[in-house]
Amino acid sequence: MSNDDITVVHLMRHGEVHNPDGVLYGRRAGYHLSELGRQMADRVAEHLADRDVTHVVASPLERAQETATPIAKAHGLDLATDERLIEAANVFEGKTFGVGDGALRKPANWRHLTNPFRPSWGEPYVEQVVRMMAALDRARDAARGHEAVCVSHQLPIWIVRSFVEKRRLWHDPRKRQCTLASLTTFTYRGDKIVSVGYSEPARDLVPAHLLAGAKPVKGGAKAFGA
Repeated sequence: MSNDDITVVHLMRHGEVHNPDGVLYGRRAGYHLSELGRQMADRVAEHLADRDVTHVVASPLERAQETATPIAKAHGLDLATDERLIEAANVFEGKTFGVGDGALRKPANWRHLTNPFRPSWGEPYVEQVVRMMAALDRARDAARGHEAVCVSHQLPIWIVRSFVEKRRLWHDPRKRQCTLASLTTFTYRGDKIVSVGYSEPARDLVPAHLLAGAKPVKGGAKAFGA
């Protein structure tokens, strides 16, 4: 098997966002990385500096663009944008969303919580899979025989990983293995995904309360049959 047969696509979650009011910002414009988020982006850029990255692409949202910029700069690349990498749509965008406060206190919103399997409050999981797989395939084609970095958002990353690893798409959000500035790495042989890996190059920068309850990082990658 030649190196030309292998392509690696890193699907990266953006860094920490400045959001002092705790708003569910979703696809809203105007939410930028915090100072810590910029440090996370720089840390991952350093981590990938010696990798054979030939394509960097991001969601159009500011936090993703700002996370991807130092990676593209480190490799002398122009930053591309792919709308398909955007955050999942959610009817609660712009609201605070928690038990006992915010949107959940209003009975008019309860109708959006009837079906967690679809889910009823936002973009269907299946639609997220379709667009994210298309974005991954586009990045794979742009970096054939090399590596690509795609900066996206937690839910779409977790959903497409769950699909590839043949898990159910509905899940407990507290158990997603996709912390800030993490890398979910898909290795292709030709056009087929043969393994999925996960790493957290900026883990020491992530606030402890965001790591509580998260799945532990295990070494290696999950391989699939040829």
